[in-house]
Amino acid sequence: MGATTQADAIVVGSGLAGLVATYELTRAGRRVIVVDQENRHNLGGQAFWSLGGLFLVDTPEQRRLGIKDSPELALQDWLGSAGFDREDEDYWPRQWARAYVDFASTEKRDYLRGLGMKFTPVVGWAERGGGFADGHGNSVPRFHIAWGTGPEVVRVFAEPVLQAERDGLVEFRFRHQVDEIIVDDGVAVGVRGTVLEASDTARGVASSRARAGDFELTAGAVIVTTGGIGHNHQMVRDNWPVERLGPVPAHMIAGVPAYVDGRMLAIAESAGASLVNRDRMWHYTEGIHNWDPVWPDHAIRIIPGPSSLWVDANGRRLPAPNFPGFDTNASMKAILETGFDYSWFILTRSIIEKEFALSGSEQNPDLTGKSLRVAAKSRLAKGMPGPVKAFADHGVDFVVRDNLPDLVAGMNEIGRGGHIDLQQLERVISARDTQVENPYSKDAQLMAISNARHYLGDKVVRVAKPHRLLDPEHGPLIAVRLNILTRKTLGGIETNLDSQVMLPDGGAFDGLYAAGEAAGFGGGGVHGYNALEGTFLGGCIFSGRAAGRAVARRV
Repeated sequence: MGATTQADAIVVGSGLAGLVATYELTRAGRRVIVVDQENRHNLGGQAFWSLGGLFLVDTPEQRRLGIKDSPELALQDWLGSAGFDREDEDYWPRQWARAYVDFASTEKRDYLRGLGMKFTPVVGWAERGGGFADGHGNSVPRFHIAWGTGPEVVRVFAEPVLQAERDGLVEFRFRHQVDEIIVDDGVAVGVRGTVLEASDTARGVASSRARAGDFELTAGAVIVTTGGIGHNHQMVRDNWPVERLGPVPAHMIAGVPAYVDGRMLAIAESAGASLVNRDRMWHYTEGIHNWDPVWPDHAIRIIPGPSSLWVDANGRRLPAPNFPGFDTNASMKAILETGFDYSWFILTRSIIEKEFALSGSEQNPDLTGKSLRVAAKSRLAKGMPGPVKAFADHGVDFVVRDNLPDLVAGMNEIGRGGHIDLQQLERVISARDTQVENPYSKDAQLMAISNARHYLGDKVVRVAKPHRLLDPEHGPLIAVRLNILTRKTLGGIETNLDSQVMLPDGGAFDGLYAAGEAAGFGGGGVHGYNALEGTFLGGCIFSGRAAGRAVARRV
């Protein structure tokens, strides 16, 4: 057993929530040990790989684009999306939701800008909703992308933490895997675990779990910030809400690295923590297999504009309002209830050039590299963006053909059990195409496209001008096989507004705190059943900040 070490706080996990908590602790002069099962290359965790989107309310960026937002509208959207309906399990999530929307409406932007973060000028309109004002979805665009994407979100917290390491306030224990939270007379006082063999694998690459020793660390408090269950597909299947989302998909690809394994949730529960809302999760229907993978089953999500025709595995159009980018969970259920675990986007060259964005920092090198010249050239130029073209050329999920018969043949070659009938699909597309002859329509998707193009940010850089899919001037035709991509855990360790872990009897767990995805991004489920996008990084920041400040006061 390695030597016991005393510190003011132990942070388990060096992802974004862990960095934020550590940053706040060191600002207060506290000594912190950060423990992580991966190596130093993975500092920042999943946040590094993200697009860097942040949910912000009534900002200068919104107002410059003519967007009228308010805390009241944002809270209406949040609560309508969350659908809180559990008296006990949703007690703290309800309070976290109100506190988080207030944070996103007031301090959040200034807090981040004070650390050096800037935002791109165009605000994205993600998760546009299910069609009702008081239901799920964002009434207005709120998706603010950090200038520099995920790596920049990590940087603004990692740099002061690394400086604190040089100053002697922070000690990192990489390749240390926690197996137990030490509890003494009801108080969390430290952690025990396994020292893993040294590894120099690159960021995101799956690493060895070979044992090299043991360790034990003690401190005034323990903060768990180890993320969710997204790459543990067995755990995803065990908790899958069949009645709400449909049958468990047989084929799933992973939108997060292999270390997102959910281990610490069971370890925290074994120590006495309350876990709630285990069946709430946030996975995507628009996953594609990465042609150049970093981790096993590496998935990339298409962040679509609203124009692609969405059909199921047999070529039937998904029912309204299951349009691209509108209602993730409703679309998930509609797809899985067909008996298949995949669907299709059918689109044109004109649509893919303007509307296809790929989630992830590595898929957006212009924004990640913070080059105005490169970004302007990339976003306004004709032709597919480079990363999208690479998938069209090399990705196993893309079919590109000059005519519909050849497109259908290609779709049937890579379908997993479904069959597209050419005549049936041609009728669906032709019927849709009749609706673009006029500036108005009875087709709900074309109405939504018209609505989107009233927003300047969508009209200029995001939404293609409506046109007939079978118009050869906009060809070639493209079909994209969409797979279920696992990503986020919406439930988790129950916490109060100080990020202090709760006990099953409703009391607070002395000395134990949790933040980020491990805590359902706050309270054990701040998002409820749905998320409004741009809320995950922000949830890590808000809950990590609360944990760091609370523990700083405690010790």
